[in-house]
Amino acid sequence: MRDFGYQRAYDVSGAVAVLGTDPDARYLGGGTNLVDLMKTGVERPALLVDVRELPLDTVETTEDGGLRVGATVTNSDLAAHPDVRRRYPALTQAVLAGASGQLRNMATVGGNLLQRTRCGYFTDLSKPCNKREPGTGCSAVGGEHHNHAILGATDHCVAVHPSDMGVALTAFDAVVHYETAEGPGELPLTEFYLPVGDTPHLETSLPPGALITHVTLPPAPVAAHSRYRKVRERASYAFAIGSVAAALDVQDGVVRDVRIGIGAVASRPWRARAAEQALTGGPATAEAFAAAADAELAAARPLPDNGYKVTLTRNLVVAVLSELTEEAAR
Repeated sequence: MRDFGYQRAYDVSGAVAVLGTDPDARYLGGGTNLVDLMKTGVERPALLVDVRELPLDTVETTEDGGLRVGATVTNSDLAAHPDVRRRYPALTQAVLAGASGQLRNMATVGGNLLQRTRCGYFTDLSKPCNKREPGTGCSAVGGEHHNHAILGATDHCVAVHPSDMGVALTAFDAVVHYETAEGPGELPLTEFYLPVGDTPHLETSLPPGALITHVTLPPAPVAAHSRYRKVRERASYAFAIGSVAAALDVQDGVVRDVRIGIGAVASRPWRARAAEQALTGGPATAEAFAAAADAELAAARPLPDNGYKVTLTRNLVVAVLSELTEEAAR
């Protein structure tokens, strides 16, 4: 591991100022991803700026009835918060599905959104990887790719984003707020992650040196009736091979409102807009759910070894929406 400096920040402006003068510095939250990447040599920061002492560790109700979640709130505290459990249950379920208790106690909301792919070629310095070293190629396209992207990928990168939390936040129209030396800014989570294109090493729309300060969730009555379902290759904690966060409002057998986020299918948590549009105002039936999933997955371009994800994702969407419909009818 490369030698690096360490500095603890006690205010947001001070933390941002340090990153503004040192492009090789990185913010350190829980370190559950960054430190691992430093050990393998993928990340080689000259300085770590510890932001855990910043006053960004609360979950609060906003004036409009939504939620404001600080960037240093731990995953454990987020999942356990009464307002999250009651008003956005799929978010609690996604966080609990994401890691072991020990990791959840350390990992932060801001860090979770910024975690990098777990593609084996990305973490193996002996293999070409455009995300790690632009212009070298993507080893996964012709190599091991059974858990890689089926939506939004290009020949330059087929890696998937690993966040469970991000899938639920995407479904609920979360907005990421940040601070820079020039002042504050915000990005809807659906615009936070950049398309892969031919620059997969550019992962987010955050300005250089920006510090995530909090995430807001707008009020969404439909979110109170939501669920997160994750499929993984082993029962213990593992990254998803497919996941769905969905919320559904059904009245008299008709879908009045629906939100769907899909995970493990793209370089970012995937908002299923086509499926939502197909369902809204129509019947809440398994046939309609399947047709909506097919509409969303029509753009899928699977590789030879991950075509199963199309069927898996379709079945997940149908199963979760069907279960929510049955619960609403009780």
